[in-house]
Amino acid sequence: MGDPMSRRTMIKSVGLGALAMAAGGQVAASQEAHGADMASIATPVPYELPPLPYPYNALSPAIDEKIVRIHHDMHHAGYVKGLNTTLEALALARAAGDMSAIRSLSRDLAFFGSGHLLHSLYWQSMSPGDSTGPEGRLLDAIEGGFGSFGAFRQQFLAAAKEVEASGWGLLVYEPAGARLLILQAERHEDLTIWGVRPLLACDVWEHAYYLQYENRRGAYVDGFFGLIDWPSAQTRFDMLAP
Repeated sequence: MGDPMSRRTMIKSVGLGALAMAAGGQVAASQEAHGADMASIATPVPYELPPLPYPYNALSPAIDEKIVRIHHDMHHAGYVKGLNTTLEALALARAAGDMSAIRSLSRDLAFFGSGHLLHSLYWQSMSPGDSTGPEGRLLDAIEGGFGSFGAFRQQFLAAAKEVEASGWGLLVYEPAGARLLILQAERHEDLTIWGVRPLLACDVWEHAYYLQYENRRGAYVDGFFGLIDWPSAQTRFDMLAP
């Protein structure tokens, strides 16, 4: 599968940088506009609809111009609008000290955020003309992970076709196991935004606290917060952030 990447290079290449590229360079452009320093993270700009990397009719006849226009200009744009609206609502909630709507706002954040990032990747996943197939290290990784390109093709097509209801078929790189995987995403929102890398994690399954706290999850979470290893989080942040 070629020369192994260092852990730092691997995480950065498959994390924020990869999604930034998929989003049409929006993140990189934002950093450039802000001097490419940490101030751009401290004061993030609103999300924008990335332009298509090709004309509306470029994917025809496989996907016709009308579908591409509606899909990009209305559907994808709706995710971007919803994401920014949700972020504004969260800012207002913080300013008012009112977190009564946190469940619905968290769901909206995950739904619109994941929709935006996956659609950005979707447009970047296609190009006009006939596909030539993978080459180089990607081909090596596909053949190493799935046995052959033909076996990969068979599994990817089956996974995408058999997604229950609406969803996605995805080829992903899983950094913990350093491998390629094919995944189905039936509900892309499931309270996450695709491409994020955790800096902190608090386990709120009952096994993590019930024997001590019983049903007082809030008290357990308060205790967890007092135990956070912030230098460790800083190290993870430094590895991921530009």
